[in-house]
Amino acid sequence: MFVFSLSGSLLKKIVIPVAAVGVVGATVVLSQISRKEPEKPEISVSVGEASLGAQELVDFISAFGWSVRAEPDEVREVVIPAEFDEVYKNYNEIQIKQDMDLEPFKGERVKRWTYTVTNYPGYEDKDCIKVNILVYDGCVVGGDVCSVELGGFMHGFEKESIK
Repeated sequence: MFVFSLSGSLLKKIVIPVAAVGVVGATVVLSQISRKEPEKPEISVSVGEASLGAQELVDFISAFGWSVRAEPDEVREVVIPAEFDEVYKNYNEIQIKQDMDLEPFKGERVKRWTYTVTNYPGYEDKDCIKVNILVYDGCVVGGDVCSVELGGFMHGFEKESIK
């Protein structure tokens, strides 16, 4: 049998302060874990600070080989739905194919910048091809190239995705 005893002064000077620090530390760690929001993935396509200019986005889309008008047709705040219906599930499939995913942004407000594409093969003289770029907190999180004509199409930013 092993008996261990501590004097009252040693208990007060060492053990109680060490135990108190441990309890406080554990409380802080647990409170941080419980408050932690789901992490948003880092998007590799950053287009500057949260206040973007049209030129950064023109440069971004030009990197994919598209020419667009210098001024956007529209800049609008949109909310990515908290629950995806079939339309948004299909739209997110386009995003996933271009290494983006809107799932982490469900319920978030994003800015949608829309530009007219001027060099889409077969549509160079028409204003019906648009590019939409979704921006959240200074980063491109999604988007598409589409035709707004009846029976149109939609695909990711890459020209190779043209069928």
